[in-house]
Amino acid sequence: MPLPYTMVFNFKAFISSVSPKATASMAALSTIGAIALPTALPLAAQAQMSDAVNPDADTQPTTTMPTVTRAIEEANSPIGIAAGQSLMSEAEVAISDQNYTLAATKLLEARQALNDVSTHYQSLSSVFIGLDSRVNQDLRSLALESAQVRDQASYQLAVVYRAQNRPDLAVPLLVEVVKSQQPTRGLGQQAYQQLYELGFVGVAYNAPS
Repeated sequence: MPLPYTMVFNFKAFISSVSPKATASMAALSTIGAIALPTALPLAAQAQMSDAVNPDADTQPTTTMPTVTRAIEEANSPIGIAAGQSLMSEAEVAISDQNYTLAATKLLEARQALNDVSTHYQSLSSVFIGLDSRVNQDLRSLALESAQVRDQASYQLAVVYRAQNRPDLAVPLLVEVVKSQQPTRGLGQQAYQQLYELGFVGVAYNAPS
C-alpha cells in the first residue's frame, strides 16, 4: 500500500532537518544492514531464496552407473563375436532352405561385423603395450578369434556366390581367406581348393601330411 502524501512530506522534512553528518551515518548503517541481511535470515528463508535463484536444483538428473551384464557376449548383441556367429547361424538356415539371397545378406553382415570388431580389438590392444601384458594378450586373442570367425563367414559367402554362379564375387573372398589363413591351415586349404575348382588357379595344392 503506498504511503499517504502527508507521511512522505513529513519524512522528507525530517530528513532535511537532520545534520549532514548524521545523514551520512544513517546511510552507512543502511548499507551495512543491506549487506548483512542475507546472513541474518533464518535458514528456511535462505533455502527459499536459493530455490528461487535455481528453481531446477531439485530436478537435476542423477547419473547412475549401469550394472555389469556382459551384454556384448550375448547373441542378440549388435556387435561382437557372438553377434557375428548369430548371423552366420541365420545364414546356415537360409542355405538349407536354398534361399541364397538371404544367406548372402546375412553373411555379408556377419563378415562386416566381425571385421570391425577384430579391428577394434587390435587397436585397443596396442594401447596396453608396456602397461599391462595380460590385457594386451587378451585383446590380441580376441582380435585373432574374431578374425578367424570372419574368415569362416567369408568362405561361406564365397560358396554361396558360387551357388549363385557369381565367381566374380567369390574369387576375391577366397583369395582373402587364403592370405589370412595361410595354405597350411584347413580353412586356407579349402579356400585354395575352391579357387582351383573355379579355374582361377591352375595347379592344385597338396598340403603336406
